[in-house]
Amino acid sequence: MMSSITLSAPPKINLFLHITGQRHDGYHNLQTLFQLLDGGDQLTFTVTDNPAIKLSPQIQGVDEADNLIVRAAKILQDKTNCSQGCSIVLDKNLPMGAGLGGGSSNAATTLLGLNALWHCGLSISELAEMGARLGADVPVFVEGYSAFAEGIGDRLTAFDIAECWYLIITPACSVPTAEIFSHPQLTRHSPPIKIRALSEEQYRNDCQAIVEKLYPQVKEAVEWLMNYGKPMMTGTGASVFCRCASEAEANKVLAEVPQHWSAFVARGVNRSQVHQQLREFFTGAWPSG
Repeated sequence: MMSSITLSAPPKINLFLHITGQRHDGYHNLQTLFQLLDGGDQLTFTVTDNPAIKLSPQIQGVDEADNLIVRAAKILQDKTNCSQGCSIVLDKNLPMGAGLGGGSSNAATTLLGLNALWHCGLSISELAEMGARLGADVPVFVEGYSAFAEGIGDRLTAFDIAECWYLIITPACSVPTAEIFSHPQLTRHSPPIKIRALSEEQYRNDCQAIVEKLYPQVKEAVEWLMNYGKPMMTGTGASVFCRCASEAEANKVLAEVPQHWSAFVARGVNRSQVHQQLREFFTGAWPSG
């Protein structure tokens, strides 16, 4: 069995984000539609005989003990009493604080990869439950499919979305999720919608107005993208996306993006490439849900 593997950590966008109430524990109930994208970060895991978890390079401004990759590895170690460790090399492509789920996806890929490398034998559902303790977006990346989500974003229903291309723009700002969800003017009482009645006419992001008010760079990106389609912010920001008719159209708009923004083109997918990568490396040893 291989002791080293390189895996993807794909991004996501929220095709809508409705906040339907606030819970007693401070979290918010929401409804959203997670669209997985191709591409993203890459992580290389190499098993070691000692229990240390080593991550390189360090992410600027994030203590290693607080890094979701390290936390995911350690929570899996503790759960399974694993005596092995690993070195992890992160090739970081996704911006932080952008609403693309980069940190959550990194954590999910860590749980999936090390569960296989360390022969822990946990099921996908067990890993998703573990991931929910690290962050509300981690389970969708562990499960590995585009999904309609409720609760705090952890109650998932697989949802096939017509695959298309997106242009994603990220202004030069990082939006703290806690700041947006604690804002007194945030809309918190959107009426719940039923999955059978989903319609694009209902799609909006309840966080967008607050983010645009606090971070004018996001509003500027939204207004610029209005020239090319119907833009929307993903998650609590700062990234803004626009659906395009084709890869060629997306790349045409990408070429026009002002240089002070970072931007990329990605294809929407219904299944995460991480699961396929793991099946290819661990044929016959890959758990089902």
